[in-house]
Amino acid sequence: MTGLNTILILVGLFLAGGVYSFAKQKLPVGVIVLLGISSAFCLAAGILRIQGLWT
Repeated sequence: MTGLNTILILVGLFLAGGVYSFAKQKLPVGVIVLLGISSAFCLAAGILRIQGLWT
């Protein structure tokens, strides 16, 4: 696992925590959806880099 994989996964988990926190605070749905999408993209990119499917 390289440094970029770790950074992408950690950023994705950080953003997922933001989704949970913002949902508890009842912030606008658009912000929560945007954070959720960006979290999913970061996690997917990190996992794909681990598997070597994305060069």
